[in-house]
Amino acid sequence: MTEATSSENTELTAEEVSEQKAVRLAKRERLIAASTDLGGGAYPVSVPVTDTIPAVRARHEGLEADVATGELVGIAGRVVYSRNTGKLCFATLQSGDGSRIQAMVSLANVGEDSLAEWKELVDLGDHVFVSGEVITSRRGELSIMVATWAIASKAILPLPNLHNELSEETRVRSRYLDLIAREQSRRTVLDRAKVNQSLRRTFDALDFVEVETPMLQVMHGGASARPFVTHSNAFDTDLYLRIAPELYLKRAVVGGIDRVFEINRNFRNEGADSTHSPEFAMLEAYQAYGDYNAIADLTQKLIQDAALATSGSHVVTWADGTEFDLGGDWARISMYDSLSEAIGETVTPETSIERLQQLAEDAGVEVDHPLPGKYVEELWEHHVKSGLERPTFVMDFPLDTSPLVRQHRAIPGVVEKWDLYVRGFELATGYSELIDPVVQRERFVEQAKLAAKGDPEAMRLDEEFLRALEFGMPPTGGMGMGIDRLLMALTGLGIRETILFPLVK
Repeated sequence: MTEATSSENTELTAEEVSEQKAVRLAKRERLIAASTDLGGGAYPVSVPVTDTIPAVRARHEGLEADVATGELVGIAGRVVYSRNTGKLCFATLQSGDGSRIQAMVSLANVGEDSLAEWKELVDLGDHVFVSGEVITSRRGELSIMVATWAIASKAILPLPNLHNELSEETRVRSRYLDLIAREQSRRTVLDRAKVNQSLRRTFDALDFVEVETPMLQVMHGGASARPFVTHSNAFDTDLYLRIAPELYLKRAVVGGIDRVFEINRNFRNEGADSTHSPEFAMLEAYQAYGDYNAIADLTQKLIQDAALATSGSHVVTWADGTEFDLGGDWARISMYDSLSEAIGETVTPETSIERLQQLAEDAGVEVDHPLPGKYVEELWEHHVKSGLERPTFVMDFPLDTSPLVRQHRAIPGVVEKWDLYVRGFELATGYSELIDPVVQRERFVEQAKLAAKGDPEAMRLDEEFLRALEFGMPPTGGMGMGIDRLLMALTGLGIRETILFPLVK
């Protein structure tokens, strides 16, 4: 079987892929047999690269057609298009960032044997090295007039059709193919790196210290979530993959690191959908002598700085072309007031659970929980959440659902907590932290009672954390934000698109 050389091929059947693999394996054997370097003919240890494709393109931007620059370069790239004619072969080479340049292999420049070997041995997907003069073709395409070439890495499997959209399943399961084929996929990886760099720059300018806390924990806590459980052979004990770094970061604040943050992985043994992943990247930060208002200001600045880093503006452009404005000061609304307005009835922390149950039944909202606050939150999500397109801080949550948060300084029955909603999904959460160890113990005891009744998300009583609080923690504001969700807000993509290698079954 002879492999077609154009990337305009129709999709290959499994049988055709198998046949092409056999052909390519034979070429691999031929390359290795002809090489004096052990294995070097198909997979050399290095090639004499002197330049990169994007650098060459940048130096010769706007060059007129049919020009010979006299500049000699050695570059490498993946073959994503190939057309072999009689005395002149054309190939498009692509670098890792998606930049492309044309390679022209002519009989006059490389000789009959080398040209024949190019035609016989080079396939789509191969990494090749070419050296020669930078020119423009008669059509004005920037090119390398090849003097010498070599296989840098022989591809055994054929590339997918680069002119067809990859299926979502292929994009997620074979991200390496997605990165080769799609500019958006490459851009998302680069945007994620820019976001992390921006977050660290903003924190550094505000004198925050980055730390790392344990991912394997003897006690899971810091959030209401179902943990993953594993076992340590060395300690002969069960351990939990962390659901949040909160309780360790607060220990750091107790120890005198007044402004502290961490960017790392969290694991929650729960459902997966367009906004949730069992493994996700999380930012948490704590600021001593701040409260939930100060930490809201910080969160807005972090996100707006990240928008500037990726888009050069507070107005970001999503993958579908939609423009989304993250600029200005973001609205702050009360959970109870906004719910009351939405249903036309005043709901307060004093509203009975019987009335809340009736409101839930009337709205078709299923809630099976002993806490009134859970009904308030579920009713709010049903009636209000979907209407929050612009960035909005939803303030002042029920006390009974927020065991790590300080009670509101002026409103009984609620805590100083906000959730930030963007595009209708929760992006971040922030607190005025509970620092009274006596009250914190009482809250943990209540959570332990819920756990004893079978609530898998309830927190456990953490004596070591309580002991740290007893040494005195300053008034503190804290926040947590999913990095994957931040990318969703900046790009308009779903969560699996923002994670380079998401967990798939």
